[in-house]
Parts: sequence; C-alpha cells; structure tokens
Amino acid sequence: MADGTPGGGAVEHFDVLIVGAGLSGIGAGWHLQDKSPDRSYAILEGREAIGGTWDLFRYPGIRSDSDMYTLGYAFKPWTEAKAIADGPSILKYVRETARDFGIDQHIRYGHQVTAAAWSSEDAFWTVTARLKDGRNVKLTASFMLLCGGYYNYEGGYTPEFPGRERFKGDFVHPQHWPEHLDYAGKRVVVIGSGATAVTLVPAMATTAKHVTMLQRSPTYVVSRPAEDEMANKLRRWLPGMLAYQLIRWRNVLFGMWFFRLARNKPAAVKQNIIEMVRAQLGPDYDVDRHFTPTYNPWDQRLCLVPDADLFEAIKQDRASVVTDTIETFTESGIKLASGAELPADIIVSATGLRLQVLNGLSLTVDGRAVDPSRTLAYKGMMYEDIPNLATVFGYTNASWTLKADLTCEYVCRVLNQMKRTGLRQVTPRNDDPNIEHQPWLDFSSGYVQRAMASFPKQGSKAPWRLHQNYAMDLMSLRYAKLADGALEFSSPANARAKVAA
Repeated sequence: MADGTPGGGAVEHFDVLIVGAGLSGIGAGWHLQDKSPDRSYAILEGREAIGGTWDLFRYPGIRSDSDMYTLGYAFKPWTEAKAIADGPSILKYVRETARDFGIDQHIRYGHQVTAAAWSSEDAFWTVTARLKDGRNVKLTASFMLLCGGYYNYEGGYTPEFPGRERFKGDFVHPQHWPEHLDYAGKRVVVIGSGATAVTLVPAMATTAKHVTMLQRSPTYVVSRPAEDEMANKLRRWLPGMLAYQLIRWRNVLFGMWFFRLARNKPAAVKQNIIEMVRAQLGPDYDVDRHFTPTYNPWDQRLCLVPDADLFEAIKQDRASVVTDTIETFTESGIKLASGAELPADIIVSATGLRLQVLNGLSLTVDGRAVDPSRTLAYKGMMYEDIPNLATVFGYTNASWTLKADLTCEYVCRVLNQMKRTGLRQVTPRNDDPNIEHQPWLDFSSGYVQRAMASFPKQGSKAPWRLHQNYAMDLMSLRYAKLADGALEFSSPANARAKVAA
C-alpha cells in the first residue's frame, strides 16, 4: 500500500472502508473475509478501542436489553451462561471475535471520519479522517460501509432543566459516566424511564442510600430471567453451533410473533404486561400510575429487566418511582410540579441519545452535497443516487445484529457481482413516481422524534420499504435477485448502463 500518513505521499486505497470498530464493524470485517476474501479493507475507528457502544458506556449495570443469542454474531456462538449479558461481557465477546479472526489487524484507531466525496469519473470515494493531533488524512475506497451506529458519541441528549445551575451536587449523563463517581450511601435521582434508567436504578440501589426514578410518563417494563435455561441445557447436549442456531431461531421467531401480536391486539398485550408488573409489585403498589403507559406496546421499545431486578429494588425500598414533572432544580435536589421535593446528592440525566445521520459524515457526490433528509433509503441500507455506499442500521423491535449480519451479507453479494461483471459502480435508482416518502422509523420515542426530520426517508413499497421484520429481510437480502429494477450497476465510461444481475 502507498503511504497514507499526512504529508506521506500517495493516497492509500482500499476496496472497502468500514467506518466504526464496534459490534457492526467487527461483524462487517468477518463477512468481507468470509464472502469477499479477495477485497482489501480497513476499519477506521475514531476512538482508541474496539467495542463502540460497549466500550463507550461505563455506567453502573450497563447491559444489553436483547438476548445474546440474537445480539451475538451468527458465525460466533455465545457461550456464557447469561443470555441477558452485562456490558463488559459483550465487550469481551466483540474483542475476542476481532482477535480470533484477525480483524483487529485491519483497524486504524484514532481515525475520526468526517467527510467522503464520491467521484463517478474515478468510481471511488475520497475519505477524510481526523487524527488525534487534529491533522487530516485522506484515503480512497471503491466502496464504503458505515458501521458507526445511530447516535452521536460526543454527548447524549440533556433537556434544559430550569435552575440546573443551582444544584450543588453531582449532575451526570450516563453516556459520559465519571470514572470515580462515589454514590455509596448517597441519595440519587435518575431522570428518565427508558432502558438506561431501568438499568441504572437497581444497579445503583445496591450501595446508594436510595435511588428514585423520576419519569414524566411510564414505559412498558417486562422481566425475564438473565439466564436461558433451555439454551444452557442444549449447549450441554448438542454441538455448540447447532445449539446456538436453534436458540437463535427460537428467539427470533418468538420476537416476531410477540411484535405482531402487539400490533394486532395491543389492548390485550398491554393488559398482560401490566398484570405481570402487578404480580411483581403486589396489589398495593400504584401500577396504574407508574407502570401503565398511555401508548400501545411497541410504539416505543419495551424495557427489559433481567431477574426482575428493578422490581426487587422497589419492593426492598432501596428504590422508588415518581411520576411527575420538574418545576425547577434546587440547591439540594428537584422541586416537582406537584409541589413535592426530591432531595438528591447526585442527579443522573438518563434522558436519551442524540441520533446522528450517516455516522455524522459530510457526503458529496460529484461535487453535490448530499442532504440525507431528501434521500430515499433502499432496503434500509443504501441510498437513492448515492453510489457504492451502505450503512448498517439494526431493528427497533429486535436485536441490532440480526439486521447487521444480513446487511453485510448483501454488501458482499453486491461486491462479488461487481467483481464478476467488471463493473465498478452500484447505485439505487428510483424511477417510480408513485413511491411515497415516509419517515425512516415509525417510533414515538422522544429521541427518535427529535431526529427523524433529518434522516433519510423510506418508501411506500419495496425495495424502498423498511420492514423491521427479520424473515422478510432474510428473503430480501440473502435470497432475492440483485436485479430488482432499482439497483443499477455501471462503470465510469457508461454510467447508466444496466446489466442483468
């Protein structure tokens, strides 16, 4: 390879550049090595470590709210006892995968990708990455795969709380947890009711004096065992990969069935969830106020609590839930709209993420700046009139990695087709004037709604429709023909030439 260091001569070129060395990026590296082994690739990682989300987040109790038989890679069985795994265990799994398959040798740390410019004349991307010392380095790539996730790593979302500057205690956001924050014996208020809040509350309650979860409105909270008894038995009886795949498919099918049930019979599913909470907390607890949302199940993501840890903390009076709104912060806590006051030594703003479009990159195609909000998404992974680019974006109603694996498989199919035909450019094109533009996600969560206007759009029918359904995506991405009337293969000399795929 040519020297690609700043001021170091010719620009370094790769067949594929992967952005991000988290769960998706490491998976993408494996798929390239397995299905397109003759392609050169590098993974550009802005931070100094593998792991993405699982290295960034360090707050107490950090864990997945998806089971590891579906969040894990299809090609590497999850072998630990807990199916609902903690963050350090997931990070270990991702790093082991990178090491075992030699993917870590392809990672360029401290390369924060900021921009990419496509040239149809040359049929490659020129990618700009910012190094730790502030200098920029340029690389080129025939194809670019964005695996940097969906949120901004620089900081989470924190509302403008009235009087926040008056509070004398510690105020933190979970996305940047202080390494040495001491909460033992202290009063803690966690603002929020999503997955982060329901994780933090029982974890901090083990040593804090008391932890209060302050929410404006309730979220659906369901409990399941941290360990999957059937999975652990099958691993003893069957070969590891066979046991893994059987449990993986059982969980996939159950998740699809439950989501469909929630869509078709929302009142019944809602009642069932509420009754399960009532059974955990007892008849005297005000479940209607604190654990009964106004929306239907799966209009937002359900929150999972392994082994009912949140409910146990509440029953033991180590934690409590308050449903109210904030009037103002005070020197010693929070004054609520009801007039009540919550004393606090530490306030945690578990108020969500800031979603980020296309990994925050500035994109141009032949000198034209790309406005993602005016772009139609092809199969939830490529974009109208943007050549040789795909992004990994997982499911809202299932594990992220299920869609990530299928996306990477599809990219390899496309790359191999280009290799066979000698064509160098692949571009989704929409020639159907009847395609309606719809929001990328049909999800009512605040962090989603705050960002949807800036995201690409999905179409009203295939292949521009985003299914949120693993079985449908399996057929569409693994088995359907590439020649679908929308995916155009070409070369610089004849950019509009179509071929049968």
